[in-house]
Amino acid sequence: MHLPTEIVTIIDAIRWAASRFAAAGLTFGHQHDNALDEATQLVLHTLHLPHDLPPAYGNAHLSAAEKAQVAGLIERRIAERIPVAYLTGEAWFAGLSFKVDQRVLVPRSPIAELIESGFEPWLGDLVVERALDLCTGSGCIAIAMAAHQPDWQVDAADISPDALELARENVREHQLDKRVRVVQSDLFAQLAGQRYELIVSNPPYVPAADVPKLPGEYAHEPSLGLASGHDGLDIPLRILRDAPQYLTDNGLLIVEVGDSEAALAELLPQVPFAWVEFKVGQMGVFVIECVDLVEHHEAFAREAAKRQ
Repeated sequence: MHLPTEIVTIIDAIRWAASRFAAAGLTFGHQHDNALDEATQLVLHTLHLPHDLPPAYGNAHLSAAEKAQVAGLIERRIAERIPVAYLTGEAWFAGLSFKVDQRVLVPRSPIAELIESGFEPWLGDLVVERALDLCTGSGCIAIAMAAHQPDWQVDAADISPDALELARENVREHQLDKRVRVVQSDLFAQLAGQRYELIVSNPPYVPAADVPKLPGEYAHEPSLGLASGHDGLDIPLRILRDAPQYLTDNGLLIVEVGDSEAALAELLPQVPFAWVEFKVGQMGVFVIECVDLVEHHEAFAREAAKRQ
């Protein structure tokens, strides 16, 4: 692929890329929800320019070499359906830049909004000293929590050694080695004796049968980070069952279950899940207090046992 000779400026390249993406029928769900924002990320990153480039620079001309590089990535985005974050090696989350590749899911959780708002009003009077990011992947939630809350000590746990290798790179990149500890653990298995005021998790929650049906972009992500049993709840139920052992008595659990929200609410209608309303509406993230986890532990254990 070559950029047409009429494509001269940065704005030209972004507009042309966006048009090609839209015409190709790509799926947008990794970082951005539209062709124009994806095109902007791809073009600016390729040119080693900041994502908040002042508009005046949009009229700057591209060199022949730059045009060739941009064209090559546009071609790969269309032909291979690779998410832009994997093509550029960078994703933004809670206002921070993270290294990403196909060892981890592309950061995109609405939990970023909670982090930026200080988890209010959910924390209330709860003073957090230690927090846990369970199923950390790239480390984005753990690192963002530590960056936005300089008094917190944060553990970042994941079962995947490949993901944790990248998470450690991101911890070093953000110079948070002293406050973010990376732990390899199958959920809570390697966290015996630890207690946290806040546990946050974006675990796998896609029904296994749905994973092969997802758009091509998702095939580039590790299936370990997506599939979670027949209804997407295998791992969330294990978290609900075991979390009280690792929370302080007044602690809080926040978990994203995405489109499996309806299945969870139907399965456990007696549980007082508080579903978070984000700026764009409800997005499958619940908040629950430790006291409620203890009260309904038997139900969580029963449902989790059915899936083993």
